[in-house]
Amino acid sequence: MKNAIIGTMYLLVSIVIAGCSAHRPATQLDVDWRGTLKMDSACHNPLLDFLYTADPTAVEHEGRLYVYGTNDQQQHDETRPDSANTYERINTLAMMSTRDMVNWTYHGLIPTKKLAPWIIASWAPTICSRLEEDGKTHFYLYFSNSGFGTGVLTATSPVGPWTSPLDKSIVDAKTPGVGMDVCFDPGVAIDNEGNGWLAFGGAQSRLVCLGKDMLSFDSPFVKLPAQHHFEANELNFIGGRMVYTYNLDWQPKDDWKMGGPVPSICSMAYMLAEGDSLQTDSWKYQHHYMRNPGEDGFEYCNNHTHLHKYEGKWYVFGHTMELKRNKGIKGGFRNIIVENIEVDESVPSISMSHYTREGVSQIRTVNPFEQQEMETTFATVGIRFEPTEEPGNMVAMTDSVGAIKVVGVEFDKKARKLIITAKGKGQMDVRLDNPEGKLIASTFIDAEAMQEQATSLIVPTIGKHDVVFIFNGKTLQVDGWRMR
Repeated sequence: MKNAIIGTMYLLVSIVIAGCSAHRPATQLDVDWRGTLKMDSACHNPLLDFLYTADPTAVEHEGRLYVYGTNDQQQHDETRPDSANTYERINTLAMMSTRDMVNWTYHGLIPTKKLAPWIIASWAPTICSRLEEDGKTHFYLYFSNSGFGTGVLTATSPVGPWTSPLDKSIVDAKTPGVGMDVCFDPGVAIDNEGNGWLAFGGAQSRLVCLGKDMLSFDSPFVKLPAQHHFEANELNFIGGRMVYTYNLDWQPKDDWKMGGPVPSICSMAYMLAEGDSLQTDSWKYQHHYMRNPGEDGFEYCNNHTHLHKYEGKWYVFGHTMELKRNKGIKGGFRNIIVENIEVDESVPSISMSHYTREGVSQIRTVNPFEQQEMETTFATVGIRFEPTEEPGNMVAMTDSVGAIKVVGVEFDKKARKLIITAKGKGQMDVRLDNPEGKLIASTFIDAEAMQEQATSLIVPTIGKHDVVFIFNGKTLQVDGWRMR
């Protein structure tokens, strides 16, 4: 890992086989981790350190916050890493979720091209959910069908399986009445009466009320008066009012006519409807709230945000290119981040936030005595994830040696055993706080089928710690863990 690795760690451990007093011979492991973006740092951004992602959106379901984004990793893997990120190879969307805002569960990819073979590419998703007459919560995920149009997928789970209810874009340049060529970067929201709304467009934007089925339109297309519009449309209902956010272009704003402070280049701004949202002149510009990452000490790149309230606090999701910089990659591959943001719901008004490496604080600890997914990570080194037959479930693997770090694990009682759900053949070591911390468990797995294996801890553990799982073995697949 170029420019990211400044040292090599050698771990000498004794292997304890569960249920047996015998010991395996000491095994030498080497894991490169120092200098990486998150394993060697207290910084909480980006959300995932093993996948390039961008253009975030989110939805809450049963207490979890689910985040979706453009899969820049696909463009990276299918072109030269130092080439420009031109997006045309991207036809999947990434899924992840959290309960604590710092450890993120990776749910894999949505295969949009397989589900909707008529698409050109898939970028910049937006999602909403609604309880329908069948008693199930339905999820409606809209996405950019390249720059041409907006597609839609549906599911009754936030991680799928997803289906394409249409055999074409819900809207594109050929849609009667739309009146523009670039119908991408959608933003969706549902109002207090259960009505769906969709905004979309590039260089100019449109707003429309969706039909009851969320797949048709129940109003004319209305032009929004967004001067210097570029892309990244989004809708929210805050304090009962519709809020429209968008990305401003890269041009100087010498001709600014919308009132308020003149926004900086390629920043995020918002407008409010002061009357009927389907009347163009009801919309009034308010302020910009997220400058370009380049003005916050990162590389300049396009700007795309999502505002979301979770557990009583407002957050703004966006993207930077810090992960590729840390890995020494020159192409424009992005990574999703999250920051705190102040929102006054009574007005409503949105305060200025900033892109940082530190990100947000953990809002709850991890309970090690409950089953935890191995794909829930704060940081990784040398780990990859493969899907299982269960939608949204992944197993962790390594091609040689790898490590996963989970932060803020609260041992509120003494833990004496580690239970690993795994198959294949390989070694798993567990250390506290960092990859060179106290060794608390070591086990060898040799199983043809996925099964639980219990191992006595070398050192009974209590208190709050970060926990690092170290893998060794090409065939080892780990699905989950817990303590007892």
